[in-house]
Amino acid sequence: MKTVAIIPARGGSKGIPGKNIMDFCGKPLIAWSILQAQNTPEINKVYVSSDSDDILRIASNYGAETIVRPLDIAGDTDSSESAIEHALSVITYPVGLVIMLQATSPLRKPDDLSKAIKQFHQEGWDSAFSGAVLDDFLIWEKNQHDCLISINYDYINRGRRQDRDPQYVENGSFYLFKPGILRQGNRLGGKIGVFLMDLWQSFEIDTPDDIRLMEVLFQTFQNELTNINDKEMEK
Repeated sequence: MKTVAIIPARGGSKGIPGKNIMDFCGKPLIAWSILQAQNTPEINKVYVSSDSDDILRIASNYGAETIVRPLDIAGDTDSSESAIEHALSVITYPVGLVIMLQATSPLRKPDDLSKAIKQFHQEGWDSAFSGAVLDDFLIWEKNQHDCLISINYDYINRGRRQDRDPQYVENGSFYLFKPGILRQGNRLGGKIGVFLMDLWQSFEIDTPDDIRLMEVLFQTFQNELTNINDKEMEK
């Protein structure tokens, strides 16, 4: 049973046109995720699923296998799960573990994926997400009466941060799951685990402001992020 990485990347980004292949610190944004997966020994094959010829061409130039995503599952409201299900239907060999990477979250250390896969098997998880500890954030939301209510702490009996139970946030960098989990219509199910990353790795690119922030973070932590073998084949 093989372990595969699948990177779903639509071509129709509204917030930042061409986001997945824009230049980010010297490479197309999606290239960072491709290279990180390629440099993970536990991953047997790296796939990019897209409806965009430009994305598929660049993905191929960086050594990824490409899967054409049908237009009927490539709209704004279509889920990443639908792209993964389609990709798995195209792959002809048995797959035991899927790692879904988000191209918009390039701040991964070279061994993050390898450590996550090992932890997945050691803990006996069925699915897992990359995340970060949320201890320093006190979260509120508005209820149906437009009143603010606290979500993750008791504001009346405000305790010390050190005494609160740990809480985690999905940072969207990557997900791991057995293919059968997708039959439930979700990437998460069964015994769910979390692979913890640093909070500074938990940003993703959705707006132009995010680009500037991510470039600063990338440059600041460059020595921790870029120890990868560049397999680009583009001339």
